[in-house]
Amino acid sequence: MTYDARSALLSAALSAAERGWHVFPLRPGSKRPALHGETACPRTGPCAKGHLKWEQRATTDPERIRATWSQGPFNVGIATGPSRLLVVDLDMPKDNSSADAPNGATTFKALCERTGHAVPTTHRVRTASGGEHLYFTTPPGTRLTNTAGTVGRLVDTRAWGGYVVAAGSETPTGRYEAVGGPVAASLPRWLQSTLEPAPKPAQAPSVAVAGQSRRYADIALANETRNVAAAQHGSREAALFRAARAMGRFVAWGDLPRHVVEQALQEAGETAGLPAAQCRSTLRSALNWSIAHNPRRREPA
Repeated sequence: MTYDARSALLSAALSAAERGWHVFPLRPGSKRPALHGETACPRTGPCAKGHLKWEQRATTDPERIRATWSQGPFNVGIATGPSRLLVVDLDMPKDNSSADAPNGATTFKALCERTGHAVPTTHRVRTASGGEHLYFTTPPGTRLTNTAGTVGRLVDTRAWGGYVVAAGSETPTGRYEAVGGPVAASLPRWLQSTLEPAPKPAQAPSVAVAGQSRRYADIALANETRNVAAAQHGSREAALFRAARAMGRFVAWGDLPRHVVEQALQEAGETAGLPAAQCRSTLRSALNWSIAHNPRRREPA
């Protein structure tokens, strides 16, 4: 790699750091971290008090960045959590056999339309595979984690515990290039609501009998139904999605029949002003996900 290419990667790292984004080196031409692992940790320098992973060692310090990139033509990783970023990763389908196969951008656009919003205008990076990264800043005190497929097919997110490859980096499949404006917009509230974990219902007493469990589930359903029916424009589908994910637990546990939950939340969604077909689609996907990700039987306390 030429000196000019090395200089460009250093410039990309410094540019990201100037925005307050915490960077760390990736292996040249790769998406993998270039930092040592725990087994090879020398327990010196930043790791003098114990091994630090890439998220902990990511930095905005220009001197540390210059020292690191003087050692090699490293690609640039951005640790999204410490940077207070939520990056939406719009991927391309792995199977290219059909030109009509929807990609992540198509799925995300459809989601925005269903919730009554335009695709947000924000800092965007085109990935080496032809996908896109949409950058958003998160509110203070918010600690979102990575998701895979929660928002939709080929739509992942990176937050705490995750990182993205910065613009200016290059891999054998292509280059990462900034294609949007320089400013990362604030994370839309409707998207944040979709990404936040469904609230865990308070545990019923371990001595509860089946009848008590059913009454508890009925109360939870009444509360969720009321919340959905009262949701305001712009947050209605997110409220329905979260309610269905929360109530899916009770279906998985056998406390409520699925059709009872679907009917109650369907009526609440329509009361809030959502089209019937949109309610059915949202309920189906959210309940399917929740039932699949919750144990069939609760462990005893």
